Amino acid sequence: MTGRHSLELALPGASIGAVAGAMAGGLTLLAGQSAGMAGLAALALATPLALFGGLYGMLLGHGVFRPGTFGPIGLYWMAAFPVSRLAQEILVPTGGLAEGAGPFLAYQAMISLGFAIGFLWMHERIMPQWLVRRAGDNPLAGELLQKYLRFARIVRARKSARKGGR
Repeated sequence: MTGRHSLELALPGASIGAVAGAMAGGLTLLAGQSAGMAGLAALALATPLALFGGLYGMLLGHGVFRPGTFGPIGLYWMAAFPVSRLAQEILVPTGGLAEGAGPFLAYQAMISLGFAIGFLWMHERIMPQWLVRRAGDNPLAGELLQKYLRFARIVRARKSARKGGR
């Protein structure tokens, strides 16, 4: 059952990664590529982003990451996003590796922080709702939901302390 419980925690992050990869396929279509090429580009990016997004949810559930923190997640995506883009570039070559893998990966690492911000923003809105639904059947979801609730209380206390100090 623990495997199923971990997989349930992976679903929100995997969904976000899959949608982000699919959107990249749409952008490929807008750039004038054929529908087949856009579909392949979407699949080639959606798959690794979904895997890394799901892994993030599992790691969050097992206490490796904490809700509401960006630094560790930024570092996580600084490694995971370039790997995902490299997989896409290998499967659907667009000339991105013309100058070599080093510059390509360095550029992808720089833009990965933007992806990390968007991923975290989406995840922080979807995951608590998912945890509320799964907490009764999934002890890992229940524990993670309690962490989110503690974090929300801390944020609320800080906000009210700031308002009271004005």
